[in-house]
Amino acid sequence: MKFFTFLASLLVLAGCASGPRYDTSHPSANYDSRIQFVIVHYTSASLERSLQLLTHGEVSSHYLIGDDKAGTVYKLMDENQRAWHAGESQWQGRTWLNSSSIGIEIVNPGFKDTPTGRLWYPYSEAQIQALIALLKDISKRNGISPRHIIGHSDIAPLRKLDPGPLFPWKRLAAEGLGLWPNEQAVARQQALLSSSELPSISWFQAQLAHMGYDTPQTGELDVATRHVLAAFQMHFRPARFDGTPDAQTAALLLVLNQTK
Repeated sequence: MKFFTFLASLLVLAGCASGPRYDTSHPSANYDSRIQFVIVHYTSASLERSLQLLTHGEVSSHYLIGDDKAGTVYKLMDENQRAWHAGESQWQGRTWLNSSSIGIEIVNPGFKDTPTGRLWYPYSEAQIQALIALLKDISKRNGISPRHIIGHSDIAPLRKLDPGPLFPWKRLAAEGLGLWPNEQAVARQQALLSSSELPSISWFQAQLAHMGYDTPQTGELDVATRHVLAAFQMHFRPARFDGTPDAQTAALLLVLNQTK
């Protein structure tokens, strides 16, 4: 009798351990990927320090690209997990992008300030090649739009400067990994704008918001608007990103916002 009681208990426990049973014969077609964006950063630290911070500090990312000769790609966590890389952020009306993005950190010192001005550090060829391969893989698996491959400074322009003006956005766009304007179209628009009055600050703010930037709509060239303009210029016109509205910046905005 005790044996049968013991056997019955085992069967009950086995049933509990297996959990609920599901009928999966009616899968829904109404869904998309949690991952909508890829955010690129630089670490401002050495490889050793970057690994320490991203694995045992208060920040994290899905991938880290080293500064060794091979441009080693470190996978630090599964893409389905939420990494802490974006912080307070916004793009195209979405906020706190940790929940909807993959973070890629690249080992790079960022910049140093010198008596003659700010010196930015370049990325190595191995790092860029590794990044291109990684982005192609991520984009294919998750259906990421080229428009949604952006930098930390794009989503947090008041706080961040990475990946900086030496990041090769144009080269990535040529690989289908990001947005870049048609330069002939920009030149035509710039010529038209140079012969007329510059658009208003409200116009610039509206165009920046249409691009995706979190931009004040004050009609004034305030500090926040200058930061957003500078972030846009650093991405699409890295030769000069002083946050000053001008004809070339207006032409870039017009062309990019008309690009499908």
